[in-house]
Amino acid sequence: MHFATLFKQLDQTTKTTVKVEALVDFFKKAPDRDKLWAIAILSHRRPKRTVKTSELRAWAAETAGVPAWLFEESYHVVGDLAETIALLLPPPKEKLETRLSDLIDIIKNLKGAEEEEKKETIIEIWSKMDAIERFVFNKLITGGFRMGVSQKLMMKALAKTTSQEESQIAHRLMGNWSPDETTFQKLIVEDHPLDDVSKPYPFYLAHPLEDGPDDLGAESEWVAERKWDGIRGQLIIRKNEWFLWSRGEELVTDKFPELEPLCDAIPNGTVLDAEILPFKNGIPLTFNDLQTRIGRKNVTKKILEAAPVVLMAYDVLEWEGKDIRDQPLEKRRVILEKLTSNPLTSDLLKLSEKVFFSKWEELKEVREKSREFHSEGLMLKRKDSPYLAGRKRGDWWKWKVDPLTVDAVMLYAQSGHGRRANLYTDFTFAVWDGDNLVPFAKAYSGLTDKEFNEITRWVRKHTKERFGPVRSVDPELVFEIAFEGINESSRHKSGIALRFPRMLRWRRDKPASEANTLQDLHQMLEQYG
Repeated sequence: MHFATLFKQLDQTTKTTVKVEALVDFFKKAPDRDKLWAIAILSHRRPKRTVKTSELRAWAAETAGVPAWLFEESYHVVGDLAETIALLLPPPKEKLETRLSDLIDIIKNLKGAEEEEKKETIIEIWSKMDAIERFVFNKLITGGFRMGVSQKLMMKALAKTTSQEESQIAHRLMGNWSPDETTFQKLIVEDHPLDDVSKPYPFYLAHPLEDGPDDLGAESEWVAERKWDGIRGQLIIRKNEWFLWSRGEELVTDKFPELEPLCDAIPNGTVLDAEILPFKNGIPLTFNDLQTRIGRKNVTKKILEAAPVVLMAYDVLEWEGKDIRDQPLEKRRVILEKLTSNPLTSDLLKLSEKVFFSKWEELKEVREKSREFHSEGLMLKRKDSPYLAGRKRGDWWKWKVDPLTVDAVMLYAQSGHGRRANLYTDFTFAVWDGDNLVPFAKAYSGLTDKEFNEITRWVRKHTKERFGPVRSVDPELVFEIAFEGINESSRHKSGIALRFPRMLRWRRDKPASEANTLQDLHQMLEQYG
């Protein structure tokens, strides 16, 4: 099966060029319908699950001839159901040569079938596959496919295979298309009338400024703006059509319908670099508010009212149909200021205003107050800089505010995945509420492999209870948890939700009794939420 070979190739490398070459080889050799389903899977358009995982576990244990408890223990060690089944099943009796699209059809046809029919079908296919093919098949059944390749890499490979621009491929993959309703030829190969009209420019990305701006030279050469906490986007107005691209090269026009009036208010031949920012009653909302809209297929009236957005404009890349990226920032800025001053656009299009300063010391004080303006920090841009492509060092810098931190107690530990499947790396943390510990955050990054190994040994010695792959542990270890923002949440017992929580360090010097309290978090919420 071409798709299983592709998965194996992608799983065995971390090199981007090798992954792209493997994808190109697949798109050249595979049947068109397999190509289409591979694109769908990598675009998160997986077939709906038609078999319960509990059924798969029972059938696999029976076929492998192992008791259910041993299967479950093996699953907890491996950390992945599809891989556990693939490893435990006996070698194939004969090889089945099949296509990805055929397997998809089999999975879809199991919908509504009796359990015995499902069991016979699945076991029959398992008996004719090797371990890699079984793993891929199991992933398709359970709907949890992860191939270690981004949609952007897939688009790069498709562009290379078909001699098209990546932006054209990105545009073609937007919307609610289904492999059941189109063909590879229609979706990818045939000409689309709006390909050139919707084509975006590569984004210019800033480097993080770690040690402050003192080494950047004269203050007079720089412009400062706030770093807004939304989704970076590019608005394109051409031929009376409007398109909104995210920085991840996803066309998100249909996700933000309230911005459509800008198509009539902004002249044709305009491309803006901006932040899609939740904004209500004259102030920015939090990224947590924006998350209520991300990933939803349908944007309801209720969602639009709760989390409306504006475009906070940073730059203009195209004006009157001409590419002006090579012009100095100051000159582009004059055009942007004129455009955003139009009263017809003022409700939906805002100017990311300059932060005025004369000395770096003044700017340091401004940065420290960033959260009061619902921003992540500051952007520093050289006044004479062109708009470049990618992350170029020297002219654009992002100077983020220091993260918020609390000391918390580990309550639960769970094993990781992949190369960390035998280590405990995913932890649940709690703070004190009186004499009780209340869970408030999960984190899995920030420590070294050496620390994860040490913590794993500790967890095995201090486990109190087991809940499948999760272990409750003695509440003794304290960690400093860093996070970018804090919001109120009705979904969490603590009433708190953190943005990007991670472990900053293991506080070996601190007893659990000295960890922070829930009251401390609520005070942070009042100050920064």
